[in-house]
Amino acid sequence: MEITVQWIRTSWTKHSRGGDAAARRNSAPTGFLVSPVPSSFAQVIQMSERDGFEPHKSERDLRQVGLSLRDEGDRLRVLARVEPLFGLPPRPRRPPAVRLVPGQWVRWQLNYRFSSAAGIRDWSYWLDTFNVAYGPVDPNVFLSEPTILVDECGPVR
Repeated sequence: MEITVQWIRTSWTKHSRGGDAAARRNSAPTGFLVSPVPSSFAQVIQMSERDGFEPHKSERDLRQVGLSLRDEGDRLRVLARVEPLFGLPPRPRRPPAVRLVPGQWVRWQLNYRFSSAAGIRDWSYWLDTFNVAYGPVDPNVFLSEPTILVDECGPVR
């Protein structure tokens, strides 16, 4: 069965926490047109504050993407991994894995806050969005509303 994965990482600093910069960050897409990639790869889109949140596309082997994917015969088990473990917010209780049937897709979002070890640099932030579809899809599938939305974003002040 076909599995389509799109990983979007948006990164910023405190300079994009308010005003026009925050408006640009908040208007960054959570889904893009699906590009053709080999079946064992994910489409990766990175957007950062330093580039004005312009999308930069690449592809990555599915084993290098923060997802656990398991084909269970008639369903696809999807669980986003929390990586790296030292980022905030704490996640003492996580939602269970999602099981997709063919034709369904999930959008799973996690956010993080990091500080430098010595506290010298400002905090930095990430938002990881994983769009995962099970079965054949149209290129615009991730531009619509997901079948299942898992919002695992927490307070990062």
